[in-house]
Order: sequence, then structure tokens, then C-alpha cells
Amino acid sequence: MPAAASHLVTGNGFGFAVVSPENATVSKFYAHPYSFVRPDPKNPLSEGVEAANFIKALGWSGGVTRGASAEYENDSHVIDARSSEGRGLVFMPFGLREAALIVSWEPGSDRAKQGGLYVEWSRPVRSQRTVRMFGAEMQWLKFDDIAESLLLIPLGPKQIKPARGEQFPSGSLAWALISVESDDELAQAANDFNTWQAGLAPQALAKREIAELERWRARPAIHFDGEEERHLWRQSEVMLRIAQSREPNRPGRNSNGLIVASLPDGVWFTPWVRDMAYAAVALARMGHRDEARAALLAYFNAQPTGKMRDETRGADYQISVVRYFGDGSEEPFFTQEGSTNIEFDDWGEVLWVLGEYLRKYEEPDLLSTPTYRGRMYESAKDYVVKPLLANLEKYDEGLIVAADTSIWEERQKDKKHFAFSTAMAIVGLREFAAVAQRAGDEATRAEVLRQAALLEKGFSAAFVRDGKLRGTLEEGVKNDIDGALLAIINFRVVTDPAVVRDAVERVELLKVASGGYRRVRSTYTDPAIFEYWYERQEFLFVDLSMAEVYRRLGRDPEAAAILKRIVDKAAADHNVVPEMYVAVPCRLFPGALGDPTGALPMVGYGAGAYILHVLDWKRLETNH
Repeated sequence: MPAAASHLVTGNGFGFAVVSPENATVSKFYAHPYSFVRPDPKNPLSEGVEAANFIKALGWSGGVTRGASAEYENDSHVIDARSSEGRGLVFMPFGLREAALIVSWEPGSDRAKQGGLYVEWSRPVRSQRTVRMFGAEMQWLKFDDIAESLLLIPLGPKQIKPARGEQFPSGSLAWALISVESDDELAQAANDFNTWQAGLAPQALAKREIAELERWRARPAIHFDGEEERHLWRQSEVMLRIAQSREPNRPGRNSNGLIVASLPDGVWFTPWVRDMAYAAVALARMGHRDEARAALLAYFNAQPTGKMRDETRGADYQISVVRYFGDGSEEPFFTQEGSTNIEFDDWGEVLWVLGEYLRKYEEPDLLSTPTYRGRMYESAKDYVVKPLLANLEKYDEGLIVAADTSIWEERQKDKKHFAFSTAMAIVGLREFAAVAQRAGDEATRAEVLRQAALLEKGFSAAFVRDGKLRGTLEEGVKNDIDGALLAIINFRVVTDPAVVRDAVERVELLKVASGGYRRVRSTYTDPAIFEYWYERQEFLFVDLSMAEVYRRLGRDPEAAAILKRIVDKAAADHNVVPEMYVAVPCRLFPGALGDPTGALPMVGYGAGAYILHVLDWKRLETNH
């Protein structure tokens, strides 16, 4: 495995920065913690308006480096970048409520001291002003085609001479770069930074940042099988924190608490309902109450939503049917598919998160918390449960969820009745029955349990045929055996031992050359289509789901082997859990067989899924 398989990301809930280990340079600095800020009114089906990125490259000595590397310090978000030219520190501090990036460099030799920090901005500089505050000469830069401006605050000693190409003004070897959304926020940003810095040098700031992170961590109440497993847990914990927006809600932006599906440069660094659910439950079960609560509130404060009522039988709804733009507005499509999507499983998953949180923390006042559509309980009942019930269909003597695109974002024109969507409706309604009981709403509790029982009957009739668990009601090789069936088993929707054993045996049809499992047996035949290659790669969420099922069946050695392989690979790649491993090398997913690929680092389906598996495994061991 190449040591530089993944770029390293740091973030503080207000933005992201990316470091390239191959040359020890910063390759991105995003002004916001998501990839697309808002819908593009000129192109409604596009990805939207991109979040501002200030940097193409920020490094040392014009990028001429040898022996470059980068690593996370002590499983944190502080990045230690090294080369033959010296050593750098890069991090975004959680003590600041701005997209602020700290960069510093210590030359490694007298020759290296003749170089300096250099930068290639992503856009031409439109204007530059010197701003004198707090005894420092700060530089205020504005760029073409970027709404945000950038405040540069020198932190360290001046370099001997300027670097080649573009360089930082006044030649310091350490800087704070702070994104400023509007001109009237400049003074406050500088004041906040001055207070936070407290006169400390960059090395001391990094040390303090790591110490504060250690105080934030939740003490794991489990035993790790080795140091590599513990390091992956700790780094995954940090990934979950980095991925959550801390931007305050305000008119036109309601995204506080949303969690992106991957971190940059992963392609999915946008908030997806489903991935966020796994991240939120992982945070809750770990003991990170504040972050889990913020995620729950984010679901119920995101707006505007309910955009696809023509596809939901006229029912208004709160939870997006796919994902969100960075401003918290619903993004009801997945543009890789070229059309709008409807994913009804999202609604059941949010009810799962709500139930998990209340079971863990017993916070009855949460249900009375004001949200976008009223108190949380009423919002969940009227704008999650009711639209879900409105989109059920009779099947045999029970009910199933209407046709949708479900967990793997099928094309809308190919929508089907997916087992996973009905299974998540069962899980979500079971959870909400307990929530209704907490709220003293016995009538709703009884009705929800009645509907869940009908869904259980419908599920058994529609998706368990001839003793075999199927991924869709409709016949077809693609979903006849489906990696999502493993998650259904782990949610205990299917418990018949014979049906479970048969499903596990048939999952071997999804085995790929790299050693793990793909999501489905793809039926795409055109290599020009993205999904043709995507669906042929090994998918780690399915691997972890398989390991979980093995644990439940008492097949511990097989489960342990899957987990160990993931842990070992992550240890060789900065303790990052990727979306996939290469099973079919190609231009879109290059590398050797088994190399990490897809979105890196993956959050809900990566760090979150790993943490949930370890927690569930240890709980199962205790029960044994």
C-alpha cells in the first residue's frame, strides 16, 4: 500500500484544508465545511454553487521537496508535514468559530532557510490591503470570483528572503489564514484570533489543540485487540468531529450540525441523510452527546425541504429524500444519475437516530425543542412518520414501502420496491413507538406499532420468497442478492436462522478479486457509465456489515479476519477508512488490487460504520 494513498484533511466545523503527503503541501483550503453552498438558480439539476477554495498549493521552497511525507499527530487533526527542507504544521483550530487555517514551517538546514513559504492562489488576487491590529501587520486579500475574503496574520519569524513565485507578504514562516464572509466581520475575526492565540507560538498552539482534543474525546468503554485498532478508533473519532458543520444557523443558511458523507478530497463531501445517520448514531453511542444532539437538530432545522411532494403522494415532509446543499436546503437528486431521486429509507433512518439518542441519553426535553416545523416531537410525527405512512402500499396481507431508489441511489427511472426501504420503515417506526411513549402519546404509539406489524407481514411476503431473502420485490439479478440485506439482518428485521444462513451463503456471489464484497451484481454494460466501474469495486460498508453478521452467527474468526484486514490497511494509510478498495483497476478507480479508492476519508460509511461495528462486537462479546 502506498504511504501517500490518501491526502490528509483537517477541519474545525467551519472549513476544510487538505495536505498532500507526496509533496508536503496544502492543496486546498475551503471557506465552508461542504462542497456546494446552495442550489444554482441557473441550473437547478447541477451540483450547485461550489464552496470557495482559496488555494492551489501552499508549501515550501517553491514545491521543490525530497523525502516528503505527512502524518496526523497523535491521532488528531493536526498534520505534521515533513521533507528534506524542514517540517511544517497544518491544522484548523476548534477554538475558533471561523474557517481558520494555521500553517508554519521550520527550515531543516541553512540551505533551506534561503527558501520560504510560497503560495499559488486558486484565483487571481483582486485587491490587497495591510491591516494593523493587535501589534501585527495583517494582510487582507480579495480574489476574483470568490465572495469570501482572506485575512492573513503573521505568527512567526520572518524568512530571510522571499520564495519563488507568489509568496506571503512580509515573509513570515508561520501564518493564520482566516476566511471572512463579509467585510464587517473582519475586525471580529481578528479579535477572535488574537484572544484564541493568547500570544502562543505555532508549536505551542498545536500542542494546546491536541490537548484540548484529548479532553473532548469520549473514553471508550471497550477493549481493543491491539494498538492498530485503538489508533483507528481514535482517528475515526476525529473524522466524525471534523465532518460536522458548526456554522451557526442564520437567515438563508440552516446547516448547523449537518455531517458530510466524506471529507475532501473525497467526492462526497456533502451532507447525505443516510451516511449522516450512521455518523450520528456512532457519535451518540460513543458518548459524544453534544455532537449527536446537534446532528438530530440539524435534520429538523434544515430548510427548505419537501421539494418532491409530487413524488411523495402529496405528503409534505421534513427529511430530504437524498441529501442537502451546504445551506441546509434539500438537494433531492443525485446528479451522477442525471435525475431526481426518492429514497424513502432516509425517513426511517432519521427515526432510528432519534430513538437511539433518547435511549442513550433520556432527554425528554429534546422532544419539546423548537425546530423549523414546530416542536421536535410534532415535527417527527407530522413530517416524518405521516409522510412515511402515506407512502406505503398494500402487499399480500401487509404493507411495503412504495417504489423508490433506496440505499444505493438507483436511477429514478429504474425505481423498485426495495427490501432495505421497507426494513428501515420497520426499524424507524419501532423506534418512534418508544418515542411516542416518552411523549405520553399512546394513540400514536399504538398506531405506529400497528403499521409496523403490517410492514413486517408485507416484508416477509414480498422479500422472503422460497426461503430466500431478496433485495427487491421485482425480479432481477442485480438485487437478487444485495449487500444491503446484511444491514437488514443486523437491524434484526430478519431473524429466521435458515433465511439468514442462506443470505450469507449467497453473499459470496458479491465477492470480488480484492478479497471483500461489492454492493450488488451490477448489470451496467457500458463502460462509459460511471456506475459500471463504481459497482464493481469492493465496498467497505458491505464488508463491515458482513463481519457483523458473522459475529451474530458465532463465526468470530471470519468476522475478525474482515476487521483485521480493514484495520491493517488503514494503519498503512494514515488510519483512514476509505469508501472502497480497488477490485477492478480502471481510470476512475486506479491503483493496485486492494488499494483504497473512492471517497477518502469516508465518514458515515467509513469511520462511523467502523466504530459501530466495534461497539456492537464488544457488546455481543459481553452478552456471550
